[in-house]
Amino acid sequence: MESDDLDPVERLAAADGRYRREAYLFVLAAVEFVVGRLTERRHVSGRELLDGIRELGLAQFGLMTKTVFEHWGIGRTDDFGEIVFRLVGAELLSKTDQDSIRDFEGVYDFDEVFVEKFPWERTEWEV
Repeated sequence: MESDDLDPVERLAAADGRYRREAYLFVLAAVEFVVGRLTERRHVSGRELLDGIRELGLAQFGLMTKTVFEHWGIGRTDDFGEIVFRLVGAELLSKTDQDSIRDFEGVYDFDEVFVEKFPWERTEWEV
């Protein structure tokens, strides 16, 4: 399949090769997730997006969140910044003059938030 036949997200994933298509789609879904919870539609910061990514990841993938992200090529919050700014470059997301890829650097540790502090909930089948 030629690159002209690919959708913009597939082109981004194919051109870079570090991150799977699913990672880009997840970031776009996370933006909508975060914006959808606001009282009014507005631009969200990198930190707000990363908080939404963490919450959405845990809701969708549970204890497998870190593993899923790693499968997609994502091992740290900086990777989400790379994806966001690639989406901005492709005009699939927008940014303000105050936004920087550095906003995504080292915001949280995946082992800590997805494994060590996994939000275990007691279910009725547990003893």
